[in-house]
Amino acid sequence: MAYDQEVASVAQREERRKKRMKCFAYVAAFAVFQTAVILVFALVVMKVRAPKFRVRSAALEDFQVSTLTTNASFSTKMIAELSVKNANFGRYKYQNSTIEFFYQNYKVGEAVVPRGKANFRSTKKFVVPVDLSSANVPGDVLGNELSPHAWIPLTSRATLKGKLTLMLIFKKNKSTNMNCTMNLNIPSRQLQDLKCS
Repeated sequence: MAYDQEVASVAQREERRKKRMKCFAYVAAFAVFQTAVILVFALVVMKVRAPKFRVRSAALEDFQVSTLTTNASFSTKMIAELSVKNANFGRYKYQNSTIEFFYQNYKVGEAVVPRGKANFRSTKKFVVPVDLSSANVPGDVLGNELSPHAWIPLTSRATLKGKLTLMLIFKKNKSTNMNCTMNLNIPSRQLQDLKCS
């Protein structure tokens, strides 16, 4: 009888030990799971990336060009489609800005970028008109470029400043820069070779 009680007591202790071990295993697994969730949240959801501000495409209207070597000039109205790509898990609200277009180091046009917002993980697209003119470019400088080529190389630059709101609580100031190169194709009167970095 005493032997049976001893065996039963050992069995009960072993059963309690197994239950405790199971409980510890569940707690450890839950802690690992919680840590993984927090890490994913911190590295993916809360990670702040700079939005991308780009010229996507453009149409040219009333393109006037003179390719005379000593008195070259151009003027056109560009209808530029711009975009702000927000890869963050939060809304990006940006302020008014200015986009400037250059031929070499001579400014040939600018346009106002109105304030707006790009929702989380989305791309905001909008159109701005830009009057491009070589009035600030010496005619002989432009003429030397146009005589051997059939295009006018341009660059666009801008800085967009704004605020990123994560999880409707956390706010962080974030700015992004535009730096694009493109060519105005003289024979086709079109924009080509558009590249942004």
